[in-house]
Amino acid sequence: MPPIEKVILVGAILILLSIVSSKLSARFGVPVLVLFLGLGMLAGSEGIGGIEFENYAQANAVGTVALALILFDGGLSTPAKAVRLAWKPSFLLATVGVLLTAVVTGLAASWILGVGLLEGLLLGGIVGSTDAAAVFAALRSGGVRLSERLGATLELESGANDPMAIFLTVGLLEVLTGGMEWGPGLLGLFALQMGLGAAVGLGLGFVSAWLINRIDLDSLSLYPIFASALGLLSFGATALLGGSGFLAIYLTGIVLGNRPIAARTGIIRFHNTVGWLAQIVMFVVLGLLSFPSQLWNVADRGLMLAAILILVARPLAVLLTLAPFRFGGFHARELIFLSWVGLKGAVPITLATFPFFVGLPEAPLLFNVVFFIVLVSALGQGWTLPALAARLGLQRPLEPSPPVTLEISSFRHVDGEVMEYTIAEDSAAVGKAVRDLALPNRAVIALIARGRSIIPPQGSTRVQAGDHLIFVLDPETRPLVDAVFARRGVPETSSSSEIPLQIEFPLRGSTTVGQLRDCYGLNLDAADHLTLDEAIRHRLQAHGVTPALGEGVVFESIRLSIRELGSDCRIEQVGMMILPNEELSADQDSPPRSVQANPDAPEDDLVEATPSPEKSKHRRHGPPPRITA
Repeated sequence: MPPIEKVILVGAILILLSIVSSKLSARFGVPVLVLFLGLGMLAGSEGIGGIEFENYAQANAVGTVALALILFDGGLSTPAKAVRLAWKPSFLLATVGVLLTAVVTGLAASWILGVGLLEGLLLGGIVGSTDAAAVFAALRSGGVRLSERLGATLELESGANDPMAIFLTVGLLEVLTGGMEWGPGLLGLFALQMGLGAAVGLGLGFVSAWLINRIDLDSLSLYPIFASALGLLSFGATALLGGSGFLAIYLTGIVLGNRPIAARTGIIRFHNTVGWLAQIVMFVVLGLLSFPSQLWNVADRGLMLAAILILVARPLAVLLTLAPFRFGGFHARELIFLSWVGLKGAVPITLATFPFFVGLPEAPLLFNVVFFIVLVSALGQGWTLPALAARLGLQRPLEPSPPVTLEISSFRHVDGEVMEYTIAEDSAAVGKAVRDLALPNRAVIALIARGRSIIPPQGSTRVQAGDHLIFVLDPETRPLVDAVFARRGVPETSSSSEIPLQIEFPLRGSTTVGQLRDCYGLNLDAADHLTLDEAIRHRLQAHGVTPALGEGVVFESIRLSIRELGSDCRIEQVGMMILPNEELSADQDSPPRSVQANPDAPEDDLVEATPSPEKSKHRRHGPPPRITA
């Protein structure tokens, strides 16, 4: 064992070289995992570094911890919308798809390597899953931006299919060593690992969110560490009980990342950093474990198996898994891309160390073949992802990197969000002054970043294409802000259907009818120059109704109600709700009481006198939030 000072020095140099070499990924398109693996191989005993490392147990331990942290980071960064959008195809590909891939590859491995059927299937199980670290790196940092459904499917599948590969590896090793029989034993192991993994992962996710919001830590820096400990608790407890710790920590991350928690931004950023560090350490250590001369000895067989895995097993698994469900709603070009993105990474190499622990005679052969397959997959598939996505017409324009960011740091969860929008040329906001944007109440532009300049927004400041706007807003106003700033379309094509129905959004009474139409595509049967205060007041007065809290009127399909009155009885805040066709028809068929109370009022003017329900707000006590730029 070298002195600790030397270990620290060598470790620091390897990490620095890994970070510097990652610049090559963006410049030349080389997958980062290949660079990290290659750096480890160069530093190994047969490379220029000459570092002797052949401890499979230590490599397995490093890979396990690193992968757990990578999956936790992946879960934290996975929005609930992506889960709802793609959980069905992802679940099928992560289970049935992995099994089919393992069987096809395993049968080929048994013949090509000249090993027994069980040993061949073991190799198929080891390389059957797509690697979460590889896919996350390729999609999130490799310059590939796909449709929401396709991208979410690939990320969810890669995060959820490692437990299936681990189950196949452990189960087949148990059968090979005589510790388990085919049939009920394997099925029981599968149910135990997946059932416990899902139950503990989801349960601890909700408990973790509750604990983070209830604990009163002295420093914001402790919250990310606290979240890490909770994630590792999920992993360790599940694994100790016999379940899949990888599935548990991934699900805990998903739940935690989609709950309102204190120090949420800091927690996510911290684990994104930890995830990168884990990738570097894991791939470099696994690179150290390899011997290039031994890889060369299995190159011909490894190349054949890699070709079968990439060109036959993965595409066949995708088609057979999704075919009974009409291919999950994916068209042919997306299915081709799904078939190609079967990236292999650290998980197969880590699993390939398992046969050494049970003394399997074929362990060295399996390890070297798996390592070679991973290299071929990372280079062949990872390198071609951007070109294939563009060739198939699946690549979407990348969002420009924000020049500045803003966050709210709080010891308690607060009812507020910081949202960032980069203004496209066809945005409805382009060319408008800030005062003409019809922003909802409790939504303000904190700053505008234009090139290298930071512009404090004023009423006369005009929004330009390419501007980066940072909002501080109440969460209930977000759909309305998204409708203007996150939408890709010209104002003339917008419609009220883009804004959720039957949700009351707060607007300022000073907003004009024309601004409402220009920004949101909403048409009111009133003159453009009228403010909402004036439009509501005129409609109510036409029916002899005095403006009061809860009073409301319906303009075509839009209901406007009075939320707040000023000291001079002006309407300061308006609640706007888009009505569904059924409710609108009911309103038109049954005039409200206030219309009936004034028989001289015009029949086509609909007035609602029923107060709208007010949303209760609970003030959270504690130190005020700090805003940092």
